[in-house]
Amino acid sequence: MRFLCAMLMTGALSAAPLELSLKRAVQLAVSREGSTRVQLSTEALKQAESRTAQARSALLPDLGAAFAAQNQTRNLNAFGLRLSSPIPGFNFPTFVGPFSTMDARVSLTQSVFDFSSIRRYQASKVGTSAAKSDVSGAEEQVAAQVARAYVAGLRTIADVETAKANIDLSEALLKQAENQKAAGTGTGIEITRARVQLANDRQRLLVAENARRSAGLQLLRAMNLRLDTELVLTDKLEYVPVDAGTLEAAKAQALKQRPDLRSQQEHETAARLSASAATLERLPSVAAFGDYGSNGTGFDNAVPTRTYGISVRVPLFDGGRRDARRAEAASQYLAEKIRTNDLKEQIELDVRLALDALRSAEEQVKVAREGLDLAESELTQARRRLDAGVAVSVEVTDAQTRLARARDNQTTALYSYNVARIDLAQAMGAVKRLVE
Repeated sequence: MRFLCAMLMTGALSAAPLELSLKRAVQLAVSREGSTRVQLSTEALKQAESRTAQARSALLPDLGAAFAAQNQTRNLNAFGLRLSSPIPGFNFPTFVGPFSTMDARVSLTQSVFDFSSIRRYQASKVGTSAAKSDVSGAEEQVAAQVARAYVAGLRTIADVETAKANIDLSEALLKQAENQKAAGTGTGIEITRARVQLANDRQRLLVAENARRSAGLQLLRAMNLRLDTELVLTDKLEYVPVDAGTLEAAKAQALKQRPDLRSQQEHETAARLSASAATLERLPSVAAFGDYGSNGTGFDNAVPTRTYGISVRVPLFDGGRRDARRAEAASQYLAEKIRTNDLKEQIELDVRLALDALRSAEEQVKVAREGLDLAESELTQARRRLDAGVAVSVEVTDAQTRLARARDNQTTALYSYNVARIDLAQAMGAVKRLVE
C-alpha cells in the first residue's frame, strides 16, 4: 500500500487510470503518505512523545563527565590576601604563577523525592495518548471527507449517464417524429420540438461532464494525490439498507467510539495532572548528588577526590510565581472540562441530525423510485398514443420532461441517502468501518 501511494505521489502511475473503490480511496487517504491532515497529526504525535521523554528525564539520573586543564597566574591582592613575612628582608609575592592545574571528574545527580516532576511526567503520558486519539480522529475526518467526495463523484457519473439516456430518448423521439412526418401523420412543429429537446439534453450532458471532472479533482485533492491522475470509480450510487437503531443506542455508541471525545477526555486528564503538578510545587524536593575524579597540577601528582551528599530544597517565597502558575493550571483544567461537556452535547446533536437525515433520505429514495416508475410508464403510454394518432407530440414532450426530472430526483435521493449514511457513521465515529 505504501509503495503504491509513493508511486502515485511521484507520478509513476499518472499515465494509467487508477481504478478506485470507496474502500481503497479511504485507505490511500489515511495512509502515511496520504492526507495532509493525517500527516500533521502523526507529526504532532511524535512531538508529544518527545515531550514525554523530556518530562521523564527529570526523574532519571543526570550523569556527566568533565575534564579541565589550565595554566594561570593570580594577583593575591585581588583576593584580599596581604601577607607579611616575619623574616626581615623577605616579602610574600603578590603576583603568583604561572602554574598549571588539571581536574578530571564524573558527576551524578538523581532526583529522590519530587512529586511535581512525577505529575508532569504523568500528564505528558496522557498527552501522548491524547495525540494518538487525535491521529484516529484525523483519520475519521479524512475518511468522511473522502467518502463524501467519492459519493459526489458517483453522483456526477450518474448525472452523466442520465444525460446520455435522455439524449438517446430524445434521438429516438426525433426519429419517431421524422417518420411520422414522412408518413403524413406528423407535422414540422413536432420535429422542431424534438430537436429543441435534444439540444437541451446535449447541453445538460456538457454540464454534467464538467461537474464530473470537477468532482474527480476534488476527490484527488482530498486524497492528496496528483491532480493529473485519471480516476475510474468502480462503485455505484445505490441504496444499501442500514439499521440505524434507536437514538439512545446510537448516542451510546458515539460516546464510546468517537476519537475526538476520547482525545478531549484525555486532554482534560492531562490538564488535571498539570494542575496537580503546579500545586505540588509547594512540597520540598530531595535530590542526591555526587562526583568523583582526580585533580592536581598534572597527571603525575593528581590524587582522587570525591563529593557526595543529599540536598533538600524547600520553597518559601518566589514573588507569587508558583501561585500564578497554579491559578493558570486550574483555569486550564476548568476550560478542558467545559470543552468536554460541550463536545458531548455536540455529539448528541450530530447523532440526532444524522438519524433524522437518514430516515428522511430513505423515504426520499422510496418516493423517487415510485416517481421514476410512474414517469417511465407515462412516457410509454404517451408514445403509444402518439403512434395511434390519438395524442399530439406535446404529451410526449411533457412526459419526457417529467421522466428526466424523475431520473434527477432518484439520483439526488440516492446521493442524499449515501451522504446521510456517512454523516451518521461520522457522528458515531465509525466511518472507516462503514467503508470496509
